[in-house]
Amino acid sequence: MGTSPVTNSTTAPASKAATGKRNAFSLPLWLLILLVLLLAACEANEQQGPPGQEMPPPPVTLQSVSPQQVTLEGEYPARVHGSRRVEVRARVGGILEQRLYREGAMVAKDDPLFHLDREPYEIAWQQAKAELSNAEANLAQAEREWRRADTLWQKQAISERERDQALTNQELARARLALAQAVLADAARNLRYTKVTAPIAGITELEAFAEGSLLEPGTLLTTITSLDPVHIRFALPEDDAAALQAGQRQQRQPADSPGTSPAITLLLPDGSSYQYSGQLDFTAGTIDPGTGTVTARAVFANPDRQLVPGRFVRIRLTLEVLEEVFLIPADAITRGRNGSLVYVVGDDKTARAREVETGPLIGAKQVILSGLNEGDQLVVNGLAVLRDGMPVDPQPAEQAGE
Repeated sequence: MGTSPVTNSTTAPASKAATGKRNAFSLPLWLLILLVLLLAACEANEQQGPPGQEMPPPPVTLQSVSPQQVTLEGEYPARVHGSRRVEVRARVGGILEQRLYREGAMVAKDDPLFHLDREPYEIAWQQAKAELSNAEANLAQAEREWRRADTLWQKQAISERERDQALTNQELARARLALAQAVLADAARNLRYTKVTAPIAGITELEAFAEGSLLEPGTLLTTITSLDPVHIRFALPEDDAAALQAGQRQQRQPADSPGTSPAITLLLPDGSSYQYSGQLDFTAGTIDPGTGTVTARAVFANPDRQLVPGRFVRIRLTLEVLEEVFLIPADAITRGRNGSLVYVVGDDKTARAREVETGPLIGAKQVILSGLNEGDQLVVNGLAVLRDGMPVDPQPAEQAGE
């Protein structure tokens, strides 16, 4: 009981001292917020710099534009085909006696290729010739009978019925003569067909039947492919076909009209250009729904037989020639609400947005069909921050790129 007052008297002063020390290092919350706002305001003033100073105009690169002629070209994979491929077939049946050409060799038109057994057809020709002679003799006799009957009828020595019968016999003899002449012509033709000749000039393929084979009429003997000229077949994408047709409409003549074919270059597998130029002679009138392409064909001279059917090549074709258009970097175009936009800068160094009509894209260049004028200073670099009516700082290309 006697020690308790002493303990309490020593503890109370220590608690008050601790409370006073904590109040000395603690600040009210509102004062802390005020200090933070003051520091932020000071930093903002330092960034803005002195009053009245504005952001400098953004640097841009300008390019003067002028209208020009632009040729649109396309390059497409293609294959070589013979201009004509003819199947040589036997016109008459019989034994194949002899092959007269070397397989794989060039032949001229009407060169002999095969001989068939002639004997049956020679016999048939002789028979037809004899029948013709017989018909000629019968006609001569009928004509004599008719003249005699007519004379006797005029003298009233025979009846009119006998006269008419003589006239009928004469007409029948004349018809039998015509029939015999046709049979002889058919026999002569079949005899000629025992010698099979080349219908066109070209390169031959393997024989289909060996010598000694019995052939039926219409049997395939070989095939001949014409190599001069050759056809190059390829496919045009739908858009390129439309451009080609647009170019032809400008000329007001169809694409396959003689003398109006667009320029065509053939590229060989090694990348070199073929020495002869070609002509486009066919474009399909429909689009293949499976591939979205239009079939086309070009014709090239091939006097040295350098182009072999089946060979893979490439075709470079002039699709369209655009007059008085502008060719600008594709990066100089931005998108606006109503379409494509470019920025041009006048003498007042102010960027102005201008709507343009775009054409095809050629590599990294964009064709502009309308919206630009000759001498316009086009912004080609620094478009990211531009707005219509914004002042700019035009710079040379090398300085703007630094």
